[in-house]
Amino acid sequence: MSIQLTLLCAPGGDPTQDPLLGDAHLSQDAMHMADAARAVLSPGEQAVRAPSMRCSETADAIGLVASSEPMLRDLNVGRWSGRTVREVAAADPAGFTAWLTDPDATPHGGESVRQLCRRSAEWLGSVAPHTGHAVAITEAAVVRAVLIDALAVPARAFWHLAVPPLRAVFLTWRGGGWDVQFGGVSPQEPRRRLLSQRTPLAAGCV
Repeated sequence: MSIQLTLLCAPGGDPTQDPLLGDAHLSQDAMHMADAARAVLSPGEQAVRAPSMRCSETADAIGLVASSEPMLRDLNVGRWSGRTVREVAAADPAGFTAWLTDPDATPHGGESVRQLCRRSAEWLGSVAPHTGHAVAITEAAVVRAVLIDALAVPARAFWHLAVPPLRAVFLTWRGGGWDVQFGGVSPQEPRRRLLSQRTPLAAGCV
């Protein structure tokens, strides 16, 4: 059984770094960041992406032909979509605080963090046993949710996982669990093993 997944977070769309909630086109700076990843990612890589504009544009900038995977879609923030973090925090401070602290909270009327974690775990568990190496270009929230599952940590840790844009997360299925590595996608940023956790495939969130 051989599975090696490289997760890349598309630039933008992370409430902890970017104030706009919901999908948007990549900025020129983000396009340049994505283009730099060409140095280490082969155009022939097996690849999937979230269905958002920013993930599609990131794949194009890298030069990857990536199929759209609905299960990698961003966290649904319901009526907050298109608003800034500052606007939401000012209009609904209690709801915003609940969103950041309670994985079951849905003050926006959309999807809870725990629901996203379960969806992401289902996707991770659906990866074919002999996939080999594949790249997934997706959203910061989805990368966090995948890490929650792969590292078997509580869903309440979701917002405490830093996911910088285009910093790779390497998942390797070995010995009945996932090894997790973090690194860059440029020659100047070699892979660095930061965490390793053995956990059953699709263990789910707690």
